[in-house]
Amino acid sequence: MQKIAILGKPNVGKSSLFNRFLMRRIAITSDVSGTTRDINTKIADFDGNEVELLDTGGIDDSSALFVKVKELSLKAAFSADVIVYVVDGKILPQDDDMKLFYELQSLGKPIALVVNKIDNDKEELENFVEFYSFGAKDIFPISVSHNRKVSALKLWILRQIKKDESVQLKQQLLNASSEDDFALEQLLDGKKGDEDNSIINVAIIGKVNAGKSSLLNSIIGEERAVVSDVAGTTIDPNDETYIYGDYTINFIDTAGLRRRSKILGIEKYALGRTKKMLQSADIALLVIDASEGVTDQDEKIAGLIEEYKLGCLIVLNKWDKCDKTFEEIKKEVRDELRFLHYAPFITVSALTNKRTKKILDHIITIFKEYTKRVPTGKLNDVMAYATMKHQLPSYHLKRLKIKYVTQYGIKPPRFALVMNRPEGLHFSYRRYLQNMIRQNFGFEGSPVIISARKRGERESEDESSTFSKENQ
Repeated sequence: MQKIAILGKPNVGKSSLFNRFLMRRIAITSDVSGTTRDINTKIADFDGNEVELLDTGGIDDSSALFVKVKELSLKAAFSADVIVYVVDGKILPQDDDMKLFYELQSLGKPIALVVNKIDNDKEELENFVEFYSFGAKDIFPISVSHNRKVSALKLWILRQIKKDESVQLKQQLLNASSEDDFALEQLLDGKKGDEDNSIINVAIIGKVNAGKSSLLNSIIGEERAVVSDVAGTTIDPNDETYIYGDYTINFIDTAGLRRRSKILGIEKYALGRTKKMLQSADIALLVIDASEGVTDQDEKIAGLIEEYKLGCLIVLNKWDKCDKTFEEIKKEVRDELRFLHYAPFITVSALTNKRTKKILDHIITIFKEYTKRVPTGKLNDVMAYATMKHQLPSYHLKRLKIKYVTQYGIKPPRFALVMNRPEGLHFSYRRYLQNMIRQNFGFEGSPVIISARKRGERESEDESSTFSKENQ
């Protein structure tokens, strides 16, 4: 699969162009310089041609952190098949832009100079002509925010990745109006395929500096996320796709979460994006700094896993710096995170790559439990034994009776108890039945949801809205 890398200095519109190509908002865009820091990757469809689109961090030498960002951005350029270099058309050409463009040009790869923020014909006449000083063979005046002449750039990319007559026939649309431009955008963009049970969406969550980005790099065996001692380095959720056996694992390295009172500036956008990503996730890797132990903030972040009903693996990172025994840390995790009693945990060191690859096997195992279906006959046998062992308590002096039980969903596994008086099912007996289901059918790493209802009653509106991932 060919790679298209989008490069440029901070705040020139790289992430906006990335989103425009995908026709959906994936990368966070902001006026804050340096919003994108990691390499954000997505598979894009250009007229039936799948490409890997890379949104890189802004190239800047102003700090140690941005030097690291620049290093990763240039690494992306070296691995790419096509380079799109974006500059700000509102200001005069910059010498450092020219220098970097010439260096990238020397790689011998197709490269386009994209002059963004050219919002109208007047600016194209007055501002754009200055950029001919770059001597670029392929140069495009566009406005991502106004969707102006973006189609010309997309057609150029198509010519680089697929040289056939169908692309050449679209040359007549190069000077299309904005209405035609929008129609062409829809023509060139593919549709997202239906999900299946070979695709696993995994969110990596935890507090700042717990080592989430280091863990992602260690798992995939390549440095794609920026790692720094600066708290809050990751802002944009960073996607990485990893093929493991018969499964495609989509990792999302989310921004580190602080206490609400300490969330600053653009981090508030990151918090909202993180929660949105959790809605479509299947499994959460809860990363905890083992050298600090389980903190109040870890417990609050873990609450998001319970809220979104995700499968979970607790990852105790920085184990090489932990001065506690395994039994001590195990007791601490179980005591502080009792509501995640079903979640297994693993001790790792992302710094030394110790046991990080084993996380992949845990993910597959948990996902199988998260998507497991149990035959109705076996379920009812277990329920009959459970009610015989511990009889249902009465409700207002009236007898409760479970008529039958059936599984009605996965992601997470959801079971309906069809009863004569569902409102009388006590939470303690519900928990007892959950434990009986686990003892007989497993479901390690996955929540188990039991709802009581009358015959013919469908799932409530709240249940339908909360547990909709199976049909997303």
